[in-house]
Amino acid sequence: MSASYRDALRAALLYLVFSVVWLKSTGYLLTNLFDGSADLQRWQLINGYVWVVLSAGFIFIARARLLCFLGLGAKLRHRNEDRTRLRQAQAVFDCTREGVLVTDRQRMIVHVNRAFMDITGYQAEEVLGQSPNLFKSGHHPPDFYLAIFESLKRTREWSGEVWNRRKSGEIYPQWQTIRVIHDDRGQLSHYVAVFSDISAIKNSEHELAHLAHHDPLTDLPNRLLFSDRVEQALASAQIHKRGCALLMIDLDHFKMINDSLGHNVGDQLLKAMAVRLQGLFGPGVTLARLGGDEFAVLAENCPQVVQAAALAQRIIEGLKEPFFIAAHPLFINASVGISLFPSDALSAEQLLRNADSALFKAKSSGRDGYALYTEELTAHAQHRVEMAFELRRALEQQELRVYYQPVHDLKISRLIGVEALVRWQHPQRGLVPPGEFIPIAERTGLIAEIDAWVMLQACQQMCAWQNAGVVLSFIAVNVSTRLFARRELFERVAQVLHDTGLDPACLELEVTESAVMDDPEVALEQMHRLRELGVRLAIDDFGTGYSSLLRLKRLPVQKLKIDQGFVAGLPFDEDDAAIVRVIIALAQSMGMQVHAEGIEQVEQAAFLLEQDCDLGQGYWFGRPMPAHELDWARAPVIFQH
Repeated sequence: MSASYRDALRAALLYLVFSVVWLKSTGYLLTNLFDGSADLQRWQLINGYVWVVLSAGFIFIARARLLCFLGLGAKLRHRNEDRTRLRQAQAVFDCTREGVLVTDRQRMIVHVNRAFMDITGYQAEEVLGQSPNLFKSGHHPPDFYLAIFESLKRTREWSGEVWNRRKSGEIYPQWQTIRVIHDDRGQLSHYVAVFSDISAIKNSEHELAHLAHHDPLTDLPNRLLFSDRVEQALASAQIHKRGCALLMIDLDHFKMINDSLGHNVGDQLLKAMAVRLQGLFGPGVTLARLGGDEFAVLAENCPQVVQAAALAQRIIEGLKEPFFIAAHPLFINASVGISLFPSDALSAEQLLRNADSALFKAKSSGRDGYALYTEELTAHAQHRVEMAFELRRALEQQELRVYYQPVHDLKISRLIGVEALVRWQHPQRGLVPPGEFIPIAERTGLIAEIDAWVMLQACQQMCAWQNAGVVLSFIAVNVSTRLFARRELFERVAQVLHDTGLDPACLELEVTESAVMDDPEVALEQMHRLRELGVRLAIDDFGTGYSSLLRLKRLPVQKLKIDQGFVAGLPFDEDDAAIVRVIIALAQSMGMQVHAEGIEQVEQAAFLLEQDCDLGQGYWFGRPMPAHELDWARAPVIFQH
């Protein structure tokens, strides 16, 4: 029994006892003192009033005690109900699979649940009193968190995806809901965050997205993803003004493999083909399987027809090697259709359609080949690609030759050097003109390999002449833009000089003006390194590029070669004459020799001599010829006018 209840009961009993005692004592007095008198009646009246007042007082006290007891009981009932609700909330708090984190108004952690510890890896004692910044992953910018608290301030609630960090350091995704809690006075008291780990959901989303955009057999992009990439590539190509090529590949007679060996073998062949094709391509090329035995290739930086054709030929040749499926070799051919952007189509859909039409053309033409959407381009590209393959074979089969063109000192009319020039002795077509194969070599990258080979042959020949007693000041070798841009040029030149034993001062390297001005700082470094070897340097085709005189004077160059385009009009073309005069004056002012090429007439030679040009070469002095045909005694006379 509670104290309040005992106090109320005690007050009621006291009231009863007092009433009885009062009645008894009052009756006794009245009987003895005022028996039968008028005073007795007055006293009884007074006693009645007193009794009423005392009764009212005791009743008020008893009632107050009773009400107090009843009010406390209600509070106790409410308190017990609150405790029950708290126990229920605690059970939910501890048993829920969502992590729960509670912070105070200063955003310091005051409570976490068991799921929080399971998800994050932190124990309660490790995080209590800490800031939730402890879990930041660095995945979100500061504005992200500012937006969260702005939403809490405005709506008292925020929900969204957050990437946080576990105790192990792993970054993982959460779906989090944050609410603001206010006290009875409406003041902010706590923040409550409830979150769940959605890593499994994310992984499932990635898997579904991957399955939706990739071929399940080869894991290559499917038609949907490929079409999207084509659209993006074309948009980028339009902005950067570059070309793209789309190639459709179809296996020839693949149905026979499925019918004769079974679909399981056919599937393994397709997987092996996908792996081999991926090995053929570098960056910037997307390979996809569109369905069945049909594949597609997107080359994002393919500005010329010959490059697309070369890529198609590489695919065709690459698939001719046998595929070993279940220890059995399988041979397969392919047909390729090519469509180009922007010449053939301006949209992804049209580009795919045109490539498909070109593929049909390739199959109709006998298979095992390629076709372009435009027939004229197909024939032209086939010729260029065939030439490139033959040129590569020419390097391997030693079909290339080095011819030498005399260089004369104009002032003394004496042969003082030669320029090494490459020629191609084709087994069927005879001597192929340089203008026919040099551009192809430059586009395919073979020119660097050819230049290196010519350099070795020329240095060996120069040593042979010197041993035979032939007196030459230098032998000049052209260095293409491709070879000049390579860092290993210095090592390659040094190796050739070492292997042949040629005096570096006898080797002159000719670099085109455009190669030097493409990247002047790299060119300057390259040239200084070459000069350290002791070789001579010359700027070839001077006047055809965009030289900076400020950069030109920094180059360690001994010679400027006037391009034959300016020599051809001499001496009658006033513009050519003016340009030649300026180049000669410029070279002389910078302490360089001047060398004119393309001299075919005596009048040209005479004009150059009058302008104090140092050296000259051209048909007037001698055509390029094999080493054994050079006439060391021949020196044409230049008549001065």
